Order: sequence, then C-alpha cells, then structure tokens
Amino acid sequence: MPRKRRPKLAVWKFASCDGCQLTLLDCEDELLAIADALQIAYFREATSADVGGPYEVSLVEGSITTADDAERIRRVRAVSRSLVTIGACATAGGIQALRNFRDHAEMLRVVYARPDYIDSLTTSTAIAEHVPVDFELRGCPIDKRQLLEVLSAYLHGRRPAIASHSTCVECKMRGTVCVMVAHGTPCMGPVTHAGCGALCPSYIRGCYGCYGPAEAPNTAALARGFVQMGVSEGGVRRYFHTFNANAGPFRQEGLSHGD
Repeated sequence: MPRKRRPKLAVWKFASCDGCQLTLLDCEDELLAIADALQIAYFREATSADVGGPYEVSLVEGSITTADDAERIRRVRAVSRSLVTIGACATAGGIQALRNFRDHAEMLRVVYARPDYIDSLTTSTAIAEHVPVDFELRGCPIDKRQLLEVLSAYLHGRRPAIASHSTCVECKMRGTVCVMVAHGTPCMGPVTHAGCGALCPSYIRGCYGCYGPAEAPNTAALARGFVQMGVSEGGVRRYFHTFNANAGPFRQEGLSHGD
C-alpha cells in the first residue's frame, strides 16, 4: 500500500542569528519523528533539498530589514497554507529593531567605512507587519517544547496550546522565590510572556523580557516599581528596549522614559 503523502514543511530565514532555527535541530530525537510526519521540503540550515511549494506549514525566523526581504516574505506567504513566525526577530523585529529609535543614516556612517554599500530599510519590523501570520511563537530563542507543540497542532489541524500568561506564573509553578520581593532585583517577569520556564529568576537574576509582552501587560506599574527600586529613567527605557524593543507595549513604555 503506498505511503500517504507527508505535509511539506519549509523553514525560512530573514534578518536573524539563526538561533530559533537551531532550536528545531536541537529537538534531536523528536526531530526524527518530525521528519517522519513531515517532509522537510526547504530548510537551508539543515539540508540542501529545495522542494517547491505549496507548503502546509512555513516557519519564518527573522525580521524584515531590506526591500528584498519585504518582497520575499510576500512570495513565502503566497506558497504557504499556514505561516508561523518564530522568535523575537520575526514576531517583534528583534534586537536589530533598536535602529527604529535612532538615526539610521548616522548609525551606518559610524559603523561602516562605506555606508553607500549598505542597502537596508530604516526600520527592522516583524513579519506580521508585512503579511498575514497564522501564529506567533515568541522567544529569543524559542522554546523547544513550544515549537513541538506548534508543529503537532498544525499537523492535527488545531490551534497551538501556548499559554499567554506571564513569566511570574512559571516562577510560582517551579517554586522560585520572587527576585524583586526577596532581593530587590529589577525583573521583567510580570510583563513578559511565559515560555522559558522562568530560567533567569531560578538563578536569582531578573527576567530580561526575551519572550516579549505577556497578554495585557501592566508595563506602567512595573516601570514605576523599577524607579522606586532606584532605576534611572534611562535604565527603565533600556529594560524595555532590548530583544523585543519594537513589540507594542514594550516600545511604548520605553519611549515614555528618558535616554
């Protein structure tokens, strides 16, 4: 009896460090099951195979930073039944979105000996600002378990079961003492999307906000708390303007504080 056709999976890279793609490769044993259930049709990080679309699922890592990127993502969307963005770059513009708050031309002049060779947009933006996206998986990098849940969900035609609560909930679940209460350490956990298992607070370090804004984050209250702890206005801005600087709530809160 002929084997049933496997759905095609494509993995695409835009402006990024490749860390989220490597998370898929780090699945190790689970990757064998993925390869058995899905045909990995396009994934430059892992294979030279280049099987044409359409694709049942496209995973997209990276932000849009050039005019060519903006055109290419439209082509990817056109051949993808479901498009899932993975990581802070694809969902919020990434660390490179810090350019959005500076003079782009001046930055090019300072960094490059021949800035006229550089062809880039003045902004770094999320994929969803250019094409419709079916699901956004947060993180810098993404979490392996959440990635497997997303792939399983799309294989079975259901919505991924990814919690939208804050990192604080993960601290409670693992029994980690609050670093803000116990040590007076500024922590982005109250406004940050869960996913990492509250890794940094488990080492008595404040959350850095790698997973972007949680659902309905009260960023203003957290910023006031930081100031009461002695963080400067510029320091508050830097807390919000890191990996997910261009994510709406973080961008707006950061801009309300000084340099």
